[in-house]
Amino acid sequence: MITSIRQCFRTASLFLLMTLSFSPTAVAQSDALSLEEVVALKRVTGVFMSPAGDQIAYLLSVPREIYKDDDGLPYKELHVVDLDGVSRPYVIGNIEISTAAWSVDGQSLYFVAKRDPDATFNSLFEIAIAGGEAIEKFTHVNAMGLIFPAPDGKRIAFLASDAPPQKHDELETKGFKAVVYEESVPVTKVWMLDLETNVAVAQQLPGSASNLAWAPDGDRYAVSLAPTPLIDDSYTSRDIYVVGAASGKVLAKAGSTGKLGRFEFSPSGADLAYIGSVDINDPSEGRLYVMPASGGARRDLVPEYPGHIGDFAWRDDSSIRWLGQRGLWTQWSSASTASANSEGSAPSSGPILRSVDARPGQAVAAAIADTPQHPPEVYLLRDGSEAKRLTNSNPILGQRKLAKQEAIKYTARDGLELEAVLIHPFNEKRGGNPLVVFVHGGPEAHQSNGWMSSYSQPGQVMAAEDYAVVYPNYRGSTGRGVLFSKLGQNDYAEEEFNDIVDVKTHLVEKGLADAQRVGISGGSYGGYASMWGATALSHEYAAAVAFVGISNQVSKFGTGDIPYEMYNVHSRAWPWEDWMWMLKRSPVYHADKAKTPLLIMGGDKDPRVHPSQSLEMYRHIKLRTDTPVRLVIYPGEEHGNRNTAATYDYALRFKRWMDHYLKGPGGAPPPYELEHAARLAETDE
Repeated sequence: MITSIRQCFRTASLFLLMTLSFSPTAVAQSDALSLEEVVALKRVTGVFMSPAGDQIAYLLSVPREIYKDDDGLPYKELHVVDLDGVSRPYVIGNIEISTAAWSVDGQSLYFVAKRDPDATFNSLFEIAIAGGEAIEKFTHVNAMGLIFPAPDGKRIAFLASDAPPQKHDELETKGFKAVVYEESVPVTKVWMLDLETNVAVAQQLPGSASNLAWAPDGDRYAVSLAPTPLIDDSYTSRDIYVVGAASGKVLAKAGSTGKLGRFEFSPSGADLAYIGSVDINDPSEGRLYVMPASGGARRDLVPEYPGHIGDFAWRDDSSIRWLGQRGLWTQWSSASTASANSEGSAPSSGPILRSVDARPGQAVAAAIADTPQHPPEVYLLRDGSEAKRLTNSNPILGQRKLAKQEAIKYTARDGLELEAVLIHPFNEKRGGNPLVVFVHGGPEAHQSNGWMSSYSQPGQVMAAEDYAVVYPNYRGSTGRGVLFSKLGQNDYAEEEFNDIVDVKTHLVEKGLADAQRVGISGGSYGGYASMWGATALSHEYAAAVAFVGISNQVSKFGTGDIPYEMYNVHSRAWPWEDWMWMLKRSPVYHADKAKTPLLIMGGDKDPRVHPSQSLEMYRHIKLRTDTPVRLVIYPGEEHGNRNTAATYDYALRFKRWMDHYLKGPGGAPPPYELEHAARLAETDE
């Protein structure tokens, strides 16, 4: 097995050191989850059911040690767990595995990783289930993406681009680094690797590939292609193509419109199931369709589903098991392919299933799931039985007190019933506690009643310090059907953000929240809501933290990478059709109203919400008000922080801002510096 000297991410002594040194509140409440522990939590990010259905391979994300490891992404390890919950590490330590797949005979696992930190690109490895050292099988001329072993066991299809231009690195060292915007983004191709000759050949297809599924006979595969490799095309213009594996010839096309999810051949190969959209204006893929693999009309298996179907697996040629996201819960159900199916009873409990993997003919499925008590872990789904948790990646959670969490409903001012997840404060106070409202992005996303704490939304940490914390699913969220998800279209920042105020009002009326001590925070569209809350709705919030947020809807169209996505499923109008309408739906327009202290954070490489959006908001508030505002930029980060140090730094700044304005003295902002140097010195000791 690939191992390293550091096979344990965090020792108990380091936990104790950081808790005692850096978290005064944790000293008083030593059984509460600390901010450092939230950042350090491990998460299962991928599950792969074995061909025999008796083992599950999984990828485990392991954040780097704060102040110990060099900067970088979390490590990603490969483990295998049996159906009794006995887990074995296979490839662990300081390694980043991007994907994995079982061999056809189930005797080994393939995975893609960069084993040598100095290597230019990652490589394909194979490791035997019986044990032993991983064997490097192939290194491509560019970074490899997803891998798909063929049914015959002799080939592996993978996604990758062509080799970079010759002398590219040498020219860069001499200063020739010009980037041609969008045009220079490489096309992702389908490559066929012959495992006997170790030769990979690209197939010439009409577009840029993002996913693939083999037909059972191995003579065909289905591939999702967009006209270009640009993200906007992947959102709005992808379709599924059925291709002859030997010839590379397109045999059929699904004719899908709008956003597209995963797809898979039926066990006989006659049909193709996929998750797609109702139309081009559907904010999110969420319908389960079946069509003949040779081409033809699609059939909606669960029409008018009051949620969104997120994953599925064929059971046999006439039935499919599917995973639905419905309200604040998820459901695991089945559908016949012969006719339309009922959506079944609404779920009201259980772990939150995030994804599944299963093989036809098996009564079991692997799942990633979380609950209010733990982040994503491996679960076993067995027909006729309750979901069974198989892994325990964070034993420390068993030693920590977690706040009460519940699903709630409230009514918007126009009578619309809405849902939210509420985390109660450890100690509820007469007159109400300070409240933090976390707003999800999208808005085509939603909150489920599972694990809610992350570096940017550390709900359990805040609750331990007597904050109430709420995560609303405002109109425009997914999880409640297509019509609900379209309610915010062509209506930027109006009823959708009033819904967020209304959950605050609901909790104030219940006596749980103090109306004068309410903070708002979120990322992306949630950052837009936070900037709107700090300006147009400034009278509602005492503090705001906006992450990679939208401040100007006019300039967002000209600087972001998804203008057609914004037009089709958000604004339903172009800026030039009514410049003032678009501008008035922008926080910068209302900056003169800002009384809410605003902390703005984001990465300088964000392609989705250009960093200039944060700069505009910062500058407008500085020029037009005396309201405290701060802008923090993370070098190298994109649409959300990924490197461990950046996530921890964000968490510290977020919490300090909320503490200062909701529980502390307020007034001028807290010092802009954090005590990283002192903490590094203490850790070294």
